[in-house]
Amino acid sequence: MSEPVLSLRDVRISQGAREFVHGASFDLYPGGVVGIVGESGSGKTLTCRSALGILPDGFTVSGGSITVAGQDISALSVKQWTTLRGTTISAVFQDPASYLNPSLTVGSQLGEVLRVKAGLRRREARTRGLELLEAVHLRDPLKVYDQYPHELSGGMQQRVLIATAISLGPRVLIADEATTALDVTVQAEILDLLSDLRESTGLALVVVSHDLAVIAQLCEQVLVMRSGEVVEQGPTAQVLHDPRHEYTRLLIGEHEQYGLDTFVEEPADA
Repeated sequence: MSEPVLSLRDVRISQGAREFVHGASFDLYPGGVVGIVGESGSGKTLTCRSALGILPDGFTVSGGSITVAGQDISALSVKQWTTLRGTTISAVFQDPASYLNPSLTVGSQLGEVLRVKAGLRRREARTRGLELLEAVHLRDPLKVYDQYPHELSGGMQQRVLIATAISLGPRVLIADEATTALDVTVQAEILDLLSDLRESTGLALVVVSHDLAVIAQLCEQVLVMRSGEVVEQGPTAQVLHDPRHEYTRLLIGEHEQYGLDTFVEEPADA
């Protein structure tokens, strides 16, 4: 088996004397998908932000270790982080409008990333930008390239953010509640897109959600977090079919009314 592209070992995250994440561990391999599920405040976003080196002010990784593509991130300088983020590990978050500059066209924002970080010339950046917009299944890349964010729907904005996130060919993409603000139909399209990108490029995914149906549809492994603790962990089908922890059973019970069973396959050894 190849080396993991992202590995967390007993990661603890604190603010001062208070610990918010109490030892999270998982390995993510090329082309793999790990899901992290839990309610707001469970520590799932802090866990992912620690892997990106973007914890909120005052928060630190107070224990454990994180490696990205074999590199221990605790030893990285600001310059090394700037290089690593985007080229090796990238992310897409909830509320895409917050991450797009309303005064710049989609093309100028995407082109700037390609020119600054990939060293492409203006014409090369435009060509590559259009390719990326097509890769995320936007119907009219030429039109979208020249539009401003407010002219796009939420689903289109999220596709633009995904195009930007994968523009430098990262090995890991963290999707943190990336479909939460979208309606059900668009959410399904974005999940299909992430699955397509994984299959076509070998991209490894960390999918963070409070929605078990999203996790069930996309993820091979799942961590269930509550109050900063991983209360259950394992193959998704196994965890959802045979939950061991009371909180996991509660989450499944709450989601059954949304047709969770339509996404869940029987465990291979069932």
